[in-house]
Order: sequence, then C-alpha cells, then structure tokens
Amino acid sequence: MILPKVRDPRFVTIRRGGTLTDADHRLLALWAAACAEHVLGLFESARPVDPRPRRAIEHARAWVRGEVKMMQARAAGGHAMGAARDLRGAARHAAYAAGQAGAVAHVAAHELGSAAYAIKAARAAAPEGESETAGRLECQWQRNQLPEAIRELVLDDQRLRNDICWSVFDC
Repeated sequence: MILPKVRDPRFVTIRRGGTLTDADHRLLALWAAACAEHVLGLFESARPVDPRPRRAIEHARAWVRGEVKMMQARAAGGHAMGAARDLRGAARHAAYAAGQAGAVAHVAAHELGSAAYAIKAARAAAPEGESETAGRLECQWQRNQLPEAIRELVLDDQRLRNDICWSVFDC
C-alpha cells in the first residue's frame, strides 16, 4: 500500500477540488520518471527485450509535454507493472517504479510510489550487507533531483507516508 486511505488535497489538482497546480503536477511526473529511470537498468538487465517499463517512463514524460493523454500514460504504467509480476527482487521493484511513474498522470500521489520502489530496487540490487546504504544513497540521489517548486511538498509527503512506503525514506 503506497497511497493513503484519505487523499491529501495537496496532490489533487485545483480543477478537482485540491490545491495542486498543473505545473506542479507535471514536475511530480518528471521527478517520478527520473526516479524510475535511475533504476531501470535493473529491470532491463533481467528482461532486455521487454519495453514496457521504459515505455511507461517515456509516456510519463510525453504526458508532461502534452503528447499523450492521461489514460495513455496510466495504461503504460499498468503494462509496466504487468512486466513485474513474474519477477523478484531488484528487477521487479524497478518495473513497479516505472509503473508508478506512468500512473502519476492519473493520481499525482503515485510520485512517492515510484521513488519508494526505486529505493527498494537499489536495496535489492546491493551486495549482501550493503542494502541499507544503497537505499540511503538512492534516497539522497532522488532528493537531489527534486525541483525547488515541489521539494517541500515531496519531503513532507515522504515524512507522512514513510510508514506505508516500507520506511524507505529514512535517509
């Protein structure tokens, strides 16, 4: 479970009754795509001919540019998650990170899912005894990628949802 039971209005667009601007929604999608892409190689090394996770990341960015509709980005995210189903470990988490990135166009709060799964992927790929360090390094890398306009929003979201995101944001 990565989404809270009660939706945070800061992650609901203004036109739907929340406070999230379209510009910030796009920044969340770009950040989620960057988080997923950072670990995408962990999936592609296991399944080099499966394009679904990469397509989800591309669709997230295409949605930001106005080149695809929300439903297309969301569907690509779902296909990426489908690519994860029969996998384990780092490859599975990396595919889920891409799927969550694709879903940000539909529900902005999926941004944290992309980041959390990317951290789980980094942890799973680390040599024995180094998973916690790898997770912290991935978390710090992600935070360094945050655009200033959404930085405090995402950091607060990490604090609020850390428990339901496997406590991966303790970095």
